[in-house]
Amino acid sequence: MNKKYFTTLFTISLLILSCKNKDDSKVAPPVSSYKVVQVSKDNTTLIAEYPTKLEGITDIDIRPKVDGYIEKIYVDEGQEVKKGQILFKLETQTATQDAAAAKAKVDAAQVEVNRLKPLVDRKIISDVQLETAKANLANAKSTYQGIIARINYATIKSPVNGIVGTLPLRIGSYVSSQTVQPLTRISDISKVYAYFSINEKEQLDIMMNAEGETFQDKIGNMPPVNLVLSNGVVYQETGKIETFSGQANTQTGSFNVRASFPNPNRLLRSGASGTIQIPTNLKEVILIPQNATVELQDKRIALIVDKENKVKFVPIEVRAVSGGKYFVVDKGLTINDKFLVEGVGIVTEGTPIKPEVINLKELDNPKK
Repeated sequence: MNKKYFTTLFTISLLILSCKNKDDSKVAPPVSSYKVVQVSKDNTTLIAEYPTKLEGITDIDIRPKVDGYIEKIYVDEGQEVKKGQILFKLETQTATQDAAAAKAKVDAAQVEVNRLKPLVDRKIISDVQLETAKANLANAKSTYQGIIARINYATIKSPVNGIVGTLPLRIGSYVSSQTVQPLTRISDISKVYAYFSINEKEQLDIMMNAEGETFQDKIGNMPPVNLVLSNGVVYQETGKIETFSGQANTQTGSFNVRASFPNPNRLLRSGASGTIQIPTNLKEVILIPQNATVELQDKRIALIVDKENKVKFVPIEVRAVSGGKYFVVDKGLTINDKFLVEGVGIVTEGTPIKPEVINLKELDNPKK
């Protein structure tokens, strides 16, 4: 009897333990805590960057007007010159000889005119002979003046203040007005122009956020732009956008833009490259850290918390903010949403969490 009793008791105990284990297996895993940020609106500045080429306000190719050998070069590459300063001198020995001969003909024609004039006055000869002599004198003077001009053109001067470019030809080189390569290029770089292109959407974004009624008003009210030099350093002088092309390029769909920069120290040179930074000031926009988003199937995704504190994936449309830390959210988030800033890329959709609300500024200045 006792043996049967203990056997029954043991069986009941096993059943109780088995039921307990089954109940324990149904216990939900603990809910993890993750940091979230309440969506708010703030002011920010978008920085758009565009590759650019620099040019002086004038870049003039220096070419000879007459043929000849280069006799002297008075400047060197990179030298600063003034308007009217002599740059080159071509050989003029032959032209000088021609000028002497032409001057002799002028003198002879003048003598003939002087001889015939009193004879015409006394009606000894007809005035036809005098008029012919005068025509010969005018022709001789024209020839002489042409040769003198050719001699003067052999002394080549700078048409503007500027900087001398390369000097591809040397003393003794034969040049003419048909020579393909210019003698040099003079660049006025007291101010430089930065030329770049932007697409139609970017042009609309910039103009729609600029103040002003007319297109020209908007250009005039645009904030200063920065120039990042090829070594990565930001140029000390800010520039001003002056013009947009009147129509888009039909092949590329882009607009040509010109900005100008003062160049008091002549640091910037024609032909140099850089990057233009155009700021666009935005008011009352939603910001989200870039690392609080993920890319899924070519879409940008933010992780928000629904009413049941479960993670939900929502697609968003964004624009990058300068510095690479934040996005401006144009679509996808509302002021009532809370987005995850922790566990992004790890937490799956539908996961229940315990949201820990923090301020967006705490990400930039975390508490120690």
